[in-house]
Amino acid sequence: MLETSARLLRLLSLLQTRRDWTSAELAERLAVTTRTIRNDMDRLRGLGYPVEARPGVSGGYRLGAGGSLPPLLLDDEEAVAVAVGLRTAASGSVAGIEETSVRALAKLQQVLPSRLRHRVSAFQYTVPMPGRGPRVNPDVLTVIAAACRDHERLRFDYTAHSGSASRRSVEPYRLVNDRRRWYLVAWDLDRADWRTFRVDRIEPRTPTGPRFPPRELPSDEEIAARVARGVGEATWRYRARVIVHAPAAYVRDRLPIPVDVESLGADRCAFRPGSDHPQMLALYLGMLDADFEVADSPELVAALRVLAERYRRAAGDS
Repeated sequence: MLETSARLLRLLSLLQTRRDWTSAELAERLAVTTRTIRNDMDRLRGLGYPVEARPGVSGGYRLGAGGSLPPLLLDDEEAVAVAVGLRTAASGSVAGIEETSVRALAKLQQVLPSRLRHRVSAFQYTVPMPGRGPRVNPDVLTVIAAACRDHERLRFDYTAHSGSASRRSVEPYRLVNDRRRWYLVAWDLDRADWRTFRVDRIEPRTPTGPRFPPRELPSDEEIAARVARGVGEATWRYRARVIVHAPAAYVRDRLPIPVDVESLGADRCAFRPGSDHPQMLALYLGMLDADFEVADSPELVAALRVLAERYRRAAGDS
C-alpha cells in the first residue's frame, strides 16, 4: 500500500511538470507497466484529480482543471490564499523567490477551478506599495511559464527600449528574474537566433502556438550570462567610455550589473556604462571610489560638473 501511495504521488508530480504524457513515457519513468499506469490513473480520478485521457496508439494523459479542487491538495479558501500569495511574491514583493513563485503559480492555476480563478483575479483591485523595478502582470508570467513548460510557441507584441513596436514569434525556454526585472530567453523564429526580452514589455497573444521540439538549450550559466550581457548592452539614451584608475577586477565588483571591463594595465581599465539620465551615471561613477576620466560624453561631463559644484557647496567650501 505504501509503495502504491508513493507511486501515485510521483505520478501526480510528473503530470504537473508538463501538459501531456503518453502511457509509455509514464511507465518508463516509474518503472511499471502501462496497465499499472491505467490503474493508477483510475485511482487518481477516484481521489478527485481531474485526469484527462486521449485514446489511440499515441494517446496519453494530462492533468486538467476540474469542477472541484482535488481533496489531497487544498480546500477552496487555502487555494485562494496560496494563489494570491504566489501572485504577490511573483511581483517581487519578497526578493529571491520570484522565479519559484511563478513555477508554483503555473502549477496551481493548471488545476484551479474556474470559480476560484475569478476569486483570485479579484485581488487585482488591491493597491500594493510601489517597489523598485517595473510591474509585471502575474497572468503574463504564468502564460509564459506554461509555454516554456509545454514547449509551445509564443506570439506577442513587444515594445523595445526605443519605443518601437513589433510582433514576435518565438520558442520560449526560460524565465529569468534579475533585480526585480523579468526576462524571457527564447529562440526568435524570424531572426533564427537566441534573444532576450523584457517581460514587462511583452503583451502575449493567445492562444499559444503549436508545440515545438526543444532545441539544445544553453547551460544555466550561459543563460545568466546572456541576460546579464543583454542588460549591460541595452540601448541607453546616454553612453560614455570611462577610464578608471583601478584594476578591472575591482571595478567589476563595484558595478551594480555585470559589464564588460577592459583591462588597460595593472591599475587602469575602461568600460562603457549607460543610463537614461547622465545624472544617474555621474552618481554611480562616484560610488566606484576611484579616480576616473570621461572619454567621449559631454552630457556626462556637464552632469559631473553640476554634481561637483553641489557637493562643494554642501561641504561648506568657498
